[in-house]
Amino acid sequence: MIEQFYILTTLVIGLFAGSLLTEAIILVPYWRRMEPVEFFRLHGSLGPSLFRYYAPLTSAAVILAVTAAALAGASNVPWLISAGLCLITIAIFVIYFRAANNRFATHDISSDKLGRELQNWSNWHWLRTSLVIVALGTSIYGHTLRAGI
Repeated sequence: MIEQFYILTTLVIGLFAGSLLTEAIILVPYWRRMEPVEFFRLHGSLGPSLFRYYAPLTSAAVILAVTAAALAGASNVPWLISAGLCLITIAIFVIYFRAANNRFATHDISSDKLGRELQNWSNWHWLRTSLVIVALGTSIYGHTLRAGI
């Protein structure tokens, strides 16, 4: 039963990583090409939908990764790294994304500064995406240590 928990954890981290990568490769470049008026209009409907998708996915990935690390113990460093990286994604949300997304939602950014803010958003997003991809890789490696491979 415990092995299924580790597999589920890796699958959820993988879904999180794939979702972030898809957003980085498809949505963010599209947003950056949009006119400010169109971006703000789209963000009004898309922003809440993305939050409803990412909030539970992020929470699940973090909770599962931290639980897996606790169960694996200090000797399984890859699971500890994976959990730490997932926790950092929460910190990045609090440090940057919460305020930035709110500025988009309230249009509290001028049209002439939107391009620069979307560049910043993209940079932070790529950092978060990279961390979760590494978290996925380390969780996979954590399986090999548990199996003694």
